Amino acid sequence: MVKEFIKSLSNEQVEGEIIKTIFVSLITSFIILAIFYFFKLRYIENFIPKYGFFLFLAILSYAIILPSTRQVRAYKELACMSGMMVGMTIGMIAGLLSGFYIGATNGMFYGSIFGISIGMFFGIWNGKCCGIMGIMEGMMAGFMGGLMGAMTAIMMFNDNLKAAAIVIFIVSTFIMFGLKFMIYKETREIERQHKDSEMFIIICSAILTVITILLSVFGPRSILLQ
Repeated sequence: MVKEFIKSLSNEQVEGEIIKTIFVSLITSFIILAIFYFFKLRYIENFIPKYGFFLFLAILSYAIILPSTRQVRAYKELACMSGMMVGMTIGMIAGLLSGFYIGATNGMFYGSIFGISIGMFFGIWNGKCCGIMGIMEGMMAGFMGGLMGAMTAIMMFNDNLKAAAIVIFIVSTFIMFGLKFMIYKETREIERQHKDSEMFIIICSAILTVITILLSVFGPRSILLQ
């Protein structure tokens, strides 16, 4: 089954769009970051060591989250248990990663608020594919993931924070790959209901990247990070 899924990544089906979606998201986000850097960020003292690493990981994180969203939207409706898993997984990972990165640059409060917002948004958006139970799973997972991400960043602030960020990102990538495989397994017999253009990914990536840059670099900070 896994071999079939890997093979499907190169065909014209829904799963065949996953790799393309990742590249479109990465290209869009890096272009946005380059524009910001050329006009403003390069004049900020110690920008690369203070913010560059976490912004880079944030861009990579959005590129692994958005393909799952596109994959779910292609079928619109999933079975109850599958939809709950979708809402929980995407909500948790989106909240955990975004909360961690902003927590590392702006403090726990702002990281928590940002992580909760992103996590609950993606959790609800994707969890609604199976109705209210998926929505509730997405809300709860996004809420918990946002808090945990920011809290983890602060707890490890003086203890290999960047190494922890890499480990968390790698583990999250494997989890999201597993989710994509699960969706493929559950939808093999289902006909595609919706097709998003590349503009959908471009817009989502651009919005997420702009918000993350503005908040992490120019946003308010806790006393710990003043």
